[in-house]
Amino acid sequence: MLVLLSVWFVVSFLLGIVFVEPLNQFHLGGFPLGFWFAQQGSIYVFIILILVYAFAMDRIDRRHGVESGPAASESTKSSESPE
Repeated sequence: MLVLLSVWFVVSFLLGIVFVEPLNQFHLGGFPLGFWFAQQGSIYVFIILILVYAFAMDRIDRRHGVESGPAASESTKSSESPE
């Protein structure tokens, strides 16, 4: 999870604030790259970080036998039924 926090810090603080001037030398879609990272790119990266985190937590839950969601509740109900 330290990697995810590092990516968040680099994208939001370093690319969006500190290195804006050097990044503005390049353009993406007609906009300076520093502006693009501050306005759009960081949002895309944050969404990807959320998805990576969710998949990582699901994998850890499965590894430790702690599953949640509709599939887990159905399997719990079927194992508890007296049939």
